Amino acid sequence: MSLDKYKVMEGMEEQHEILKRKLPAILDVITDAEEQASHREGAKAWLEALKKVAYEANDIFDEFKYEALRREAKKNGHYRELGMNAVKLFPTHNRIVFRYRMGNKLRRIVQFIEVLVAEMNAFGFKYQRQALASKQWRQTDSIIDYSEKDIVERSRAAEKQKIVKALLENDDIMVLPIVGMGGLGKTTFAKLIYNEPKIQENFQLKRWVCVSDEFDLGEIASKFTMTTNDKDCDKALQKLKQEVCGKRYLLVLDDVWNRDADKWAKLKTCLVQGGAGSAILTTTRLTEVARTMGSVQAHNLTTLEKSFLREIIERRAFNLQKEKPSELVDMVDKFVDRCVGSPLAARALGSVLSNITTLEEWSTLLRKSVICDDDSEILPILKLSYEDLPSQMKQCFAFCAVFPKDYEIDVEMLVKLWMANDFIPSKDGVCLEKNGHSIFNELARSQNMVRLPEEISILYNLQTLDLSVCWPLRCLPKNMKYMISLRHLYTHGCEQLECMPPELRKLTALQTLTYFVVGNVSDSSNIGELQKLKLGGELELCNLENSNEEQANGANIEEKVDLTHLSFKWSSNIKKEPDHYENVLGALRPPAKLQLLKVRSYKGAKFPAWMTDNSTWRHLTELHLVDCPLCMEFPEFWQLHDLQVLYLTGLDNLQCLCSGASNIMVSSAFGNLKKLKLQDLKSLNRWSTMEGDELTFPLLEDIHVKNCPKLTFLPKAPILRILKLKENSPHLSQSVLVSGYMSSLCQIKLSICADEAILLPVNEAEASVTKLKLFGCNMLFRTSQSRTTFGLWQCFRNLEKLELKSCDVLLFWPLREFHSLESLKELIVKSCNNLKVKPVNGEPAQGQLLPHLTSLKIEDCQDLTELFNLPPSLKSIQIHGCPKLKSVWDEQEDTELGTNTQDPSPSARVHSLPCLELFYINNCDNLPGFRDLPSSLQSLALYNCPKVQFLSGKLDALTCLAISGCETLRSLESCLGELPSLTTLMIERCKSLTSLPDGPRAYSSLESLEIKYCPAMKSLPGCLKQRLDSVEEKLLSHMRSSDPEEALVSPRQQIWYTAFVPGITLLYGSMGYGNHSSYQELVLNCWNQNLGNMSFVGTEICDPTLLMRP
Repeated sequence: MSLDKYKVMEGMEEQHEILKRKLPAILDVITDAEEQASHREGAKAWLEALKKVAYEANDIFDEFKYEALRREAKKNGHYRELGMNAVKLFPTHNRIVFRYRMGNKLRRIVQFIEVLVAEMNAFGFKYQRQALASKQWRQTDSIIDYSEKDIVERSRAAEKQKIVKALLENDDIMVLPIVGMGGLGKTTFAKLIYNEPKIQENFQLKRWVCVSDEFDLGEIASKFTMTTNDKDCDKALQKLKQEVCGKRYLLVLDDVWNRDADKWAKLKTCLVQGGAGSAILTTTRLTEVARTMGSVQAHNLTTLEKSFLREIIERRAFNLQKEKPSELVDMVDKFVDRCVGSPLAARALGSVLSNITTLEEWSTLLRKSVICDDDSEILPILKLSYEDLPSQMKQCFAFCAVFPKDYEIDVEMLVKLWMANDFIPSKDGVCLEKNGHSIFNELARSQNMVRLPEEISILYNLQTLDLSVCWPLRCLPKNMKYMISLRHLYTHGCEQLECMPPELRKLTALQTLTYFVVGNVSDSSNIGELQKLKLGGELELCNLENSNEEQANGANIEEKVDLTHLSFKWSSNIKKEPDHYENVLGALRPPAKLQLLKVRSYKGAKFPAWMTDNSTWRHLTELHLVDCPLCMEFPEFWQLHDLQVLYLTGLDNLQCLCSGASNIMVSSAFGNLKKLKLQDLKSLNRWSTMEGDELTFPLLEDIHVKNCPKLTFLPKAPILRILKLKENSPHLSQSVLVSGYMSSLCQIKLSICADEAILLPVNEAEASVTKLKLFGCNMLFRTSQSRTTFGLWQCFRNLEKLELKSCDVLLFWPLREFHSLESLKELIVKSCNNLKVKPVNGEPAQGQLLPHLTSLKIEDCQDLTELFNLPPSLKSIQIHGCPKLKSVWDEQEDTELGTNTQDPSPSARVHSLPCLELFYINNCDNLPGFRDLPSSLQSLALYNCPKVQFLSGKLDALTCLAISGCETLRSLESCLGELPSLTTLMIERCKSLTSLPDGPRAYSSLESLEIKYCPAMKSLPGCLKQRLDSVEEKLLSHMRSSDPEEALVSPRQQIWYTAFVPGITLLYGSMGYGNHSSYQELVLNCWNQNLGNMSFVGTEICDPTLLMRP
């Protein structure tokens, strides 16, 4: 926008003209000044002063641009819509005030510039031609990304084999540091080792962690276990310990700077739990770090031989030239000497040399470059590659310094940040985003970067507004039309949005709009407002029942060639005439390069002509048609040769997936389809209209079929991996179980409602299935078909996860079937309401049942009274909603001694579950208690078990103990040990509980304490009282002290209540008994976004003034 158009610089013309003359003079010599600043302190100080003035000048011209935008908005009526009272809040909008204020600022800048020009002349800076940005950008489009991988592999082959041999022959846990200066290729060398096939074959776990400056134990542990970064470092380390336990692993800790031996020792304590032959590779520049961490002699990475450095430089320097000029080739060795064996320095020099082609330019660069030494390492060489950049690119590259080291930068976001800071110059006919990506691509090549309310409408200069997944949002500011700089508006996931603001067409810079809701009110935008907007990426059009054919035509969707994802959606609860749907969808023809199309709740009798036009689908890879019940004619899906994902749901009249095709055509149908979902297709009865022809999906990996009652068989799919079926009768399921699918499938989910027998014999070949989920499926457990079903279960020897749900035919644990599941690790049993006990004839005599089972989860089995004999490999037991269950492990429980809370020898014998770490019981009304709990337990939770009277065991490893609703439990003192590792203790609604564990080591690790509604507990253990000050979070309520002089907590003790509950609407805390006037502080700590939803906060506190304190 021209600043002159709205006269924002009126009265300041003289200063403006001075700037126009002086600034080019400075720009002419800026390159020479930057070079001299590296060795002249005066020139360096001058450059710093220039930068400061430049930033101030940039801010001033931002104000001028904003004022111009503001005046344009005022001219277009924005102020009338905001109201004059709103305008009066901004006195700086007065033109006289603005001119006076900005005139002073501009005069000050001019004075600074004049001083700098005078000093510039004194320094004698000379003119030097700057690098041409246009030349750089043209190269970006044509340069092939040449990799030096082959050179690296050849140059490091001997060193790599030495390290690989040491790793494979190691029988202990080895820590091997790789040491070398920056740019020597330590990370690349570690990658060669990490990806070596022999390493891949011999290590069960392989993890790569970039450590960088901060040696964060929690982050390292979370990256190893591939979980979200746990703020609790100890919990994260515990997960790491569990992950490596007994497994041979290789861990690479890349770029380590940590000198803290204590941190390393804490991490190493977890890592030594790994299996024999485990190894830890570290890369570091510091020999001190290597000495701290290494268990063997560090490997000092050698410098790269000159012949390999020469290859790297030549490959980069001459990659665009057909011939290598001999005079330039002769100079390469001189540049090799500058690199001191560093491949990174060679790559940087090669990139710079690729931009210059004459002998004079090469000689000048050679003079500028200095030989690297131990102190500077390769920094002088890298600085050369920076100096070779055009000024605009230097700004963009320098901006990246705001990100931490090794930070993964989102390219789209980075380009938007560059644009917001005016770093990207405009070019005729090319949008800023494309220029930004060109700059990034060039930087990635040459700099070794790694890819990896209404008032808002006054933000005239805003370019990106991200409101995605803001589900409570109902409307956008009505005056958004004045945000004329807005380029990207993300509204997807705003499910409550009712309409779009009026006159959206005025946002002419808009390129991204992810979610458009057609409103039914006059003061909103219809889809015709999209006509001239050059939108790209994703666009979802919602509530299309509020649109018409004229508006749909006006949207001009077909001309928006940068759109890749389109969704058309009508409201399912509003019905229109079929003609409405057909006309509107017919007018919304998508652009030819569309990749994804979704159509939902379309009630037309036929699809528009463009959906049968093959030119529409040339690039389509994903198609969803959902809830189109009236359509009689359908697109020829089988002709969509690039289609990879197809979802068809609620197409009531679809009878055949591949209609109107010949045998030849059928053979080439769905050639690239990888995922297929068919749901609620009432009439679908065949795959192809060609009789006797069996359709083949050569690349299909994942198929879901749900409620397609007339479909009785599946097509051929030689590499099918995931199969999910839901049907009333087992027609499809039976066809799968007797077909060749079993050899390729790794995951099956069957849901069968009817109780019908399997009529055909089962193929007993071993299946590759690792996950099996059965819902219903009674025929697989019927004793009358034991021979057939047993043969089926024999196929599942590779099964690792099994889930059984609503199998009502199960009266006993299916031990015969379980006996075949030698590899099973996880068993889930839900809602099997007739399941009771083990069968009378017991378990199979040979071998341990489910020998590798680590996780058992049982939910809502109403008649269950006992479990099968549990294998010693179990690490986790979770049981919920089994009211008749009387025992979990028979041999350790003595129900006749239920009233005796003391265990004379809790560790006298080895527990049958020596690996158990998690034990969770909820809503099991008949369990009397648990004697001799395994010492390996780390987490114990008992909820709503009213008959539990006793617990015992020596639980030194326990970190979390939660007991709630155990009304007959009387004491925990002297029955669980001292609990030295306990970090979290929660006891509530245990009305008979009188005491907790105590002892010298008790509660030494406690971080969180919550005890409430335990009226029989008259005091806390002495050891716990002493440690209360160090407990971070605590809540004590409904506990009555028998001695008025003995408070439950110290008079100065803080009481914390922490509630991090998304969407909280009610918070009611009862502090009940005790002298609350002694409590220093009550903290209600909720996420800010939850407070907006809170409708009630209630408290019962004896001292009401406590709530009034600031």
